[in-house]
Amino acid sequence: MEKQKANKRKLLLEILFVSTRLGFTSFGGPVAHLGYFHDEYIRRRKWMDEKSYADLVALCQFLPGPASSQVGIGIGVMRAGVLGGIVSFIGFTMPSVIALIIFALLLHSFGFSEAGWIHGLKIVAVAVVAHAILGMAQNLTPDVKRKTIALLALVVTLIFQTAFTQVGVILLAGFIGFLIYRQQTLDHHSTEVQFPISHRFAIICLTLFFGLLIALPLLREATNLNWVAMFDSFYRAGSLVFGGGHVVLPLLEREFVPTGWLTGEEFLAGYGAAQAVPGPLFTFAAYIGAVIYGWQGGLLATVAIFLPAFLLILGTLPFWNTLRRNPKIKGALMGVNAAVVGILIAAFYHPIWTSSILSALDFAFAAVLFSMLVFWKLPPWVIVVTGAFGGFLLSFI
Repeated sequence: MEKQKANKRKLLLEILFVSTRLGFTSFGGPVAHLGYFHDEYIRRRKWMDEKSYADLVALCQFLPGPASSQVGIGIGVMRAGVLGGIVSFIGFTMPSVIALIIFALLLHSFGFSEAGWIHGLKIVAVAVVAHAILGMAQNLTPDVKRKTIALLALVVTLIFQTAFTQVGVILLAGFIGFLIYRQQTLDHHSTEVQFPISHRFAIICLTLFFGLLIALPLLREATNLNWVAMFDSFYRAGSLVFGGGHVVLPLLEREFVPTGWLTGEEFLAGYGAAQAVPGPLFTFAAYIGAVIYGWQGGLLATVAIFLPAFLLILGTLPFWNTLRRNPKIKGALMGVNAAVVGILIAAFYHPIWTSSILSALDFAFAAVLFSMLVFWKLPPWVIVVTGAFGGFLLSFI
C-alpha cells in the first residue's frame, strides 16, 4: 500500500512538473497549445496513443469552455485519475494567472490606464482577434449554410446588445444546426476509448454543472453579495463559451464593463496583456478579478471561470463514445460553432474596434501588428511588446 501511494505521489509530481513547464512556455493560443501537448505528452512521453489523443481533442472541441485546458485536464485524468487532472490544470494555468494578477495590481496601484502603451495593448487586441476570426471562420463556416448562421448571429448580436443575446443566439444556432445537419454521415470506424471515471461520478459532475448554472443567479439575487455576483458572472461565461478563449471576450465585457465593475480601457488593456503570457486565454479572468477585488478576486475569478470546464470534462468523458456517434448532437454543435464566428465578429467591432482604432495612424499600426502575427509568423509576445512600445511612441505624435 505504501509503495502504491509513493508511486501515485511520484506520478502526480511528474504531471505537475511537465504541465508547469508547458504553462511557462505554451504561447500562441489553443491550437498551438494542442501542438505543444502532442509533442510533450504523446510523441515524447507516450502517455496516450495518437487515436486516444485525437478523440480527447474532439471531445473538448465538442464541449463549451477552454478546449486546450480541458485536453490538459483530460490527459491528467487518464494518467492519474481526477487528482491528476487537477494537478495538470494547476501546472498549466498558474503561471499566466500569477502574471496577470501582478499586472492588474500594478495597473491599479500606479494608474497606467491613460498611458500610451495601454492604448498600444488595445491595438494589439485588434490584431489578435482579427487573426482568430480568420482562422475560426475558415474552419467553422466552410459552407454557405454555416456562413448564413454566422451572419445572422452577427446581426442579432450587434442589434440586441443585452446580457442574454449571446445565450439565445447560441441556443437558436444549435437548433438550426440540428435541423440542417442531423442527416450527415459519420465515421463508424473509430475505436472506443476507455476513461478511468465511473458513470456515477460523471453524472454527479454534470448535475453539479447544471445545478450551479441555475442556482448561482438565484443566490446572486437573494444575497446581493458582490463576490457571489462576480462568481456567478465568471461561472456563466465559462459555461456558455464555445470556440475557445477569444469568444469569452464579449460575454465578459457585457458582464463587467456596462455594470461599472471596470472601465472599457482597463478591460482591453488586460486583454492585450493576456496575449503576452503563455497558457490559456481564460486566465484573462484572473486579471479582471484582481482589478475588482485584488489578488483574492483574481483567484476567485480563476476558479469560477474554469470550474465549468472541469465539471464538463469529468462529466462527459465516460459518455463520449456514445455522443460522438450521434449525428444530431454533432449537427447541433456545427450550428453553434458557426454562430460563435458571428458573435466574435460582433465583439471585434464593439468594443474592440470602436474603442481602439481612433485614427488612421491607429489603423496603420494595427495593420503592421496583424502582418507581424499572420504573415511573418512572429510569436505573440513579440507582437505585445511591439504594440506596447508603439503605443508609447504614438502618444507623442
